[in-house]
Amino acid sequence: MISRTKAEAPSLTLPQQTRLDIREGRVTGTAHGRAPGYLVCNLVVIRRALADEFLLYCQRNPQACPLLEVTDPGCSEPKRLAPGSDLRTDLSRYAIYRDGVREEDREDIVDVWENDFVAFLIGSGISFDGALERAGVPTTGNRWVVRTKLQTVPVGRFHGPMAVTMRWLTPAQAITAVQVTSRFPACHGAPIHIGDPELIGADLKQPLFGPVVPPIPKGLIAVFWPCGVTPQEAALAAKIDLMITHAPGHGFITDIEAERFVQKNFQRNRQLHGHPPSLAVDELYVATFAHPQLHVDGQG
Repeated sequence: MISRTKAEAPSLTLPQQTRLDIREGRVTGTAHGRAPGYLVCNLVVIRRALADEFLLYCQRNPQACPLLEVTDPGCSEPKRLAPGSDLRTDLSRYAIYRDGVREEDREDIVDVWENDFVAFLIGSGISFDGALERAGVPTTGNRWVVRTKLQTVPVGRFHGPMAVTMRWLTPAQAITAVQVTSRFPACHGAPIHIGDPELIGADLKQPLFGPVVPPIPKGLIAVFWPCGVTPQEAALAAKIDLMITHAPGHGFITDIEAERFVQKNFQRNRQLHGHPPSLAVDELYVATFAHPQLHVDGQG
């Protein structure tokens, strides 16, 4: 018989271990590639007084702000997406906005957390990177977050342009990317625009995330997805006194497997809308339901 003086610590899942590494300072980079196959979320934290207004803003702009969870006031634990985690410490970098101005980035927000803070977790396109890679679409390099002239639907003080993630792909890769990402409406879904950046007023001179944008190489086209940085743009426009978000690229890693989440939502859509159990029909339904205004060089 083998005797033990203390109980063995339970093993951690990949997301749990990654969050622990972030919390203890061993991981400081972006969320890309940290926990492949799991949902990643963008974060917005505001005071309770504006929470209902922001909730409605997300509901009216589901492409840019696909809302996955809202915490109770003062609670920093997302009990649905990652029980036991702490939104004050488990992202590798946070951005602080005061009166609409980004003042500082922090590695944790423990000392600025308030009892009436409400946290919003919004689906991120990083979540479908694994599915894109398996389909032969590269997800590293040739990727930027940029501001556009596409306006979101305003609600109260929240308004402003949509931010998008731009990727450069071959035409064949772009077709595959549309098919794959249409299955992820809770993570921005299908592209909002394909082709000429000027048609949506994409500001390539001052990217919000990523290096300076060079001229696009021959044989590649620009593909644009709505981006969870959009709420930060709303904060700039609204000039609210305090908003905390993830720094671009530094999203929150959840315990939810992305593919299982997609399958569960497919089943729910069929139950709610009566579609037959056909993958092709489901993909078409999700693409048109979640992204009815897909632009291809300006053509709807």
